[in-house]
Amino acid sequence: MAFSLRVTAAVPRYGRSLRRPAQQDAAVTGLLIALLCRGHVLVEGVPGVAKTLLVRALAQSLDLTTTRIQFTADLMPGDVTGSLIYDVNASTFRFREGPVFTNLLLADEINRTPPKTQSALLEAMEERQVSVDGRPHPLPDPFCVIATQNPVEYEGTYPLPEAQLDRFLLKLTMPLPDRESEVRVLTAHAQGFDPRDLAGAGLTRVAGAADLTAATEAVRRLHVDPVILGYIVELARATRQSSSVALGVSPRGATALLATSRAWAWLSGREFVTPDDVQSLARPTFRHRIQLRPEAELEGTTPDGVLESVLAAVPVPR
Repeated sequence: MAFSLRVTAAVPRYGRSLRRPAQQDAAVTGLLIALLCRGHVLVEGVPGVAKTLLVRALAQSLDLTTTRIQFTADLMPGDVTGSLIYDVNASTFRFREGPVFTNLLLADEINRTPPKTQSALLEAMEERQVSVDGRPHPLPDPFCVIATQNPVEYEGTYPLPEAQLDRFLLKLTMPLPDRESEVRVLTAHAQGFDPRDLAGAGLTRVAGAADLTAATEAVRRLHVDPVILGYIVELARATRQSSSVALGVSPRGATALLATSRAWAWLSGREFVTPDDVQSLARPTFRHRIQLRPEAELEGTTPDGVLESVLAAVPVPR
């Protein structure tokens, strides 16, 4: 089990691949890390870079269920969570589950729906349940929300509030592929690849939900030295003290970095966390938790730029 998951996630180095736009391996590894940490992922990328295909392929390789919701301006909370319907035969109301009752929920263009519908996901993301008419309905285990945003078109969108952004474990970017990768994509299609037929493309199951649960427990048992804990805290505190930042990383963000660093260390085949693990996961774990000052944004400062400065300034444990 551990071998299967680790081989699936094998990349040269997670942090390096995140900084190289031509590499899509980081997105795959990021989703695996989120599953191992029981977290959620915000993915930013233009249409057509295979975000939906990535989620479907991951679900099939791990034998998980998946549902896609296209978030629009007229989507209602009940369209996501489910609602009560009247059963004529039983003369009573019964709960009809919504698309949120799945293992991997792809929330496509989540910022195109009003805040009321966005907030319908908060309980599901935090409590792993949906409450309707005062009664809780547990969600399947594992449960992971993979929400997407288009970084180009912002007309008619509703930016996610900080409280909701903080619920996402990671923010990943899926850039356009480089020329060589795009040629390989076209070659696969020319040879008959059908993205709607993953089984026909040779994608097979490598692990299941039980394996994923066991891997999650193994990640939680991974040793973390107190020095590493102090390093994570110093990084989080440094973001709050930056002159370019209006809102820095919260304690929840620090615990998120601890969890993601543990997961990456486990996927790398180690039984302990190193400073390199922390540095590699700091950007995807922290970037969406930083709110810049307006004047800093006007000067072209970015959250990733702030994190580069923080990682360079905070002493690395030896």
